[in-house]
Amino acid sequence: MRIWVARPEPGATRTGDRLAGLGHRPLVAPVLAVAPTGAQLPEGAFAGLILTSANAVQALAGPDRDRLRAVPTFAVGARTGALARQAGFRDVRVAAGDARTLAELVRSVLEPGATLLHAAGAERKAEPAASLIATGYRLAVRELYAARIAAALPGAVAEALGADALDAVLHYSRRSAQAAHDLATAAGLGGAFAALMHYCLSADVAVPLASAGITVHFVADRPDEDALLAGLPASGPTGFR
Repeated sequence: MRIWVARPEPGATRTGDRLAGLGHRPLVAPVLAVAPTGAQLPEGAFAGLILTSANAVQALAGPDRDRLRAVPTFAVGARTGALARQAGFRDVRVAAGDARTLAELVRSVLEPGATLLHAAGAERKAEPAASLIATGYRLAVRELYAARIAAALPGAVAEALGADALDAVLHYSRRSAQAAHDLATAAGLGGAFAALMHYCLSADVAVPLASAGITVHFVADRPDEDALLAGLPASGPTGFR
């Protein structure tokens, strides 16, 4: 299958490599670009650090990272947790890939009243912060990175859609799914985009597609890449690579 990977870097290239290893033909063309905001962390001590994305690990650098290395760190999923450990965070606990289990993990380790730091993105969701605050935790949120939407549909994608040379697209976030749809529509290729097989990391990711009347071919049963790629058909000896 010729599969468009629309997620931001650095994850996009890694996913493309995995697809090629499975015998598919990836088209790596992100519709979002992640960059640090330059926001400063608040002063004071924290009982826990919350990481809801691998991007947060990359945004924590220099003295900020050094200051937090020994703080109990709660990562949303395995990839984020692995990157945190590689970055030198010494006490990393890993949730099951979603905000609900992340909040449960924090509650299982720290008592209400604890002060937490959430290293977040500018387009963050209400959870897990809302649940933690409601159950008595004090949360300091800093938007350390932001994902900017591309100015136009990537040229390689426009060409492939126009030539009916794409089979599927992988969606990793609600925002990237919405951006992919909007950019394809603006380029006059909304119909070709809708005709693709759409693979989504979670039901939440699929929301903007369903709202646009687009059929979602597959939703992973848990929000991680292994579960998403497991939904792809096995490729035969076609010499895709």
